[in-house]
Amino acid sequence: MASTFSNDLKLELITTGEKAGLWGTITNTNLQILQQAASGYLSLAMTGSSDITVALTDGAVSNGKNLYFKLTGTLARNQTLIMPSGSERVFIIEDATDRTTANKYTLSVKTAGSSTPVAVPVGAVMLLKSDGTDTSKAITEQSYFTITSSSITAYTAVAGDQLLINTTQTGVTITLPASPAVGNEIVIIDARGTFGSNAVTVERNGQPINSGTNNLSLSTNGQAVTLVYIDSTRGWSFKTNTA
Repeated sequence: MASTFSNDLKLELITTGEKAGLWGTITNTNLQILQQAASGYLSLAMTGSSDITVALTDGAVSNGKNLYFKLTGTLARNQTLIMPSGSERVFIIEDATDRTTANKYTLSVKTAGSSTPVAVPVGAVMLLKSDGTDTSKAITEQSYFTITSSSITAYTAVAGDQLLINTTQTGVTITLPASPAVGNEIVIIDARGTFGSNAVTVERNGQPINSGTNNLSLSTNGQAVTLVYIDSTRGWSFKTNTA
């Protein structure tokens, strides 16, 4: 019987009596794969015209077996990193891309064949887990993202965003996520003390804000708010609101 390969890392499993003279080579390769899964680091440029797919190759070191994926480059479109299906594992994603253009492209991660990608907040480091069918978020370490109205006047937030907003020149519209989950949070902070003259409009995007159907205007100098999603009735509510 020929060798088989493990589901999660595609390690070669040698059948008794097979691969005479090759056990040492195959074992060394398996150890290299285990090392890659335990501490492997890969920098990936997310700059192409299509989504980026990583692979699990049978019995060989391959890019989809790394532990840590640093995503880099200036996005030219909404980009998704596609992880291999059929593999149950955890991995780390770091967003080091440039998304400061007015287009504000999105970045996400999903398992091949899944229709439920995980949105990556700007500058985040995320521990993700896959059950072989879908990828989900385990832990997110979130950094702050600065929005300056001279270059960005509209931005669609993703869960976990912490936004420092400079409205010195004009107001900014922040659109909340369309399909939030219970407990999702968005932080919005007046970075220059100018909300009073150039307000931030928070577009509710189909979900209530404090049970109401109006968008939210942040118009107090120095204002800093954290919005948390409760449910489809209450919608987004203030966790904190200071000025």
